[in-house]
Order: sequence, then C-alpha cells, then structure tokens
Amino acid sequence: MATKKAQKDADNLAAVLEKIPQMFGAQASIGQRLHEIIMAANPDLKPRLWYGMPGYAKSGPVLVFIRMDDYVTFGLTEKANILIDEDAPDKLIANAWFLAEPELDEATEARIADIVRAATS
Repeated sequence: MATKKAQKDADNLAAVLEKIPQMFGAQASIGQRLHEIIMAANPDLKPRLWYGMPGYAKSGPVLVFIRMDDYVTFGLTEKANILIDEDAPDKLIANAWFLAEPELDEATEARIADIVRAATS
C-alpha cells in the first residue's frame, strides 16, 4: 500500500500530465518534452500544478514552471537558485524564457536542462 506522500506525488504527477495537453493544445508534444527534460535534469523534482500550470519542486516551493500563452514559456520562480551575472551591465535577472520556435532542438534542450540543474541544486 502506498504511503500518503507517495499517493499525493502520484496524484500531482497525474494532474500535471493531464494539464499539459489541456494547456498546450496543438503544442502538447512540446509541453510533454519540456516535462521530460525537467524531470531528467533533476529526478528529485516533484511535479504539481502551481497557479494552474505545471510546476516542479523538491520538497518545498515550486522552483521551475512551464506554461503556454502566446508562446511556450519556461521559467524559474524566486525560490529557485537563480544565477546572477555579476558582470552584467544591468540589474535584470533572467528567470523566464519564451521558446522562439514551435519545436525544441538539441541546443535548446541542453540549455533548459543546464538551467534546471543550476536552479534546483
């Protein structure tokens, strides 16, 4: 018999997997691929719905999220381990990215995985 926590994790995963095709529509395969990349980059993450979108956390707050508006968005919350570029000429901190194309290439997948690993370490 599954523990309450294991059952909750399974229910949360099921909710995320159900939400992806609903949210991403015709681009559901991209949403699913982003989910796979995020989970592969840090298998300790637990998916759950966060403000109605797929979010990924360790044991606490959501650190990473994906959503679909006019563009597919991959982002980090303020609770993530955000890397600050001390040499940047401005005071902006990158925490969300739009995908420019309706498909993922190897370089984009690798960068997303690197961001997830850094943000969730």
